[in-house]
Amino acid sequence: MALSPRLRHTLTLFSARDCVVCHRVRLILAAKGVSYDLIPVDPANPPDDLLLVNPDYRSLPTLVERDLVLYAASVVGEYLDERYPHPPLMPVEPLARARLRLAMLRIEHEWVPHVQAIQHGNKSQMDTGRKRLKELLTASLPVFKASKFYLNQEMSLADCAVAPIIYRLPALGVLLSKECKPIEDYGMRIFSNPGFQRSLTTEEKYLREL
Repeated sequence: MALSPRLRHTLTLFSARDCVVCHRVRLILAAKGVSYDLIPVDPANPPDDLLLVNPDYRSLPTLVERDLVLYAASVVGEYLDERYPHPPLMPVEPLARARLRLAMLRIEHEWVPHVQAIQHGNKSQMDTGRKRLKELLTASLPVFKASKFYLNQEMSLADCAVAPIIYRLPALGVLLSKECKPIEDYGMRIFSNPGFQRSLTTEEKYLREL
């Protein structure tokens, strides 16, 4: 099976149409202003090109740049930030960078599974996912109050992980209390950015009224 010629010459992202981790990478690309070829993928029926470049995991997102194939949103995100350094999406100071990496690790391992349970689980899993996600967000309220962006004064890779989750809350049926208004305010600051609008797939544009 031959690789499609377009994959040999362009930066290509295989992405699901509604997926928080894929959206994370699309938001990074939009923030960087990087042109790329987006290939929408049905995870249940992956295209031949994805099977060829990522046969072992077939995971989304998968980024292809010439002979380089990367998967796992965290790996792809850090690569893009280093490959396209402007604007930077990580702070300069090692301590601040470490704090953001730990925050992203928690989001990936604690928040995202609950989003996926709500989207793809049975009723019990959905109910538990909504309850736990709401608890995690409420517990993080001081972080949203502390600065304009997530643990940073400038937009970072952490925001690219958080914002797709906040954006989906209405569609996920996760209703935050009035005390959590700083979380909604945080979201609206990012959602109003033209880069965020560019990061949305057609399907994602209908998840929330902006």
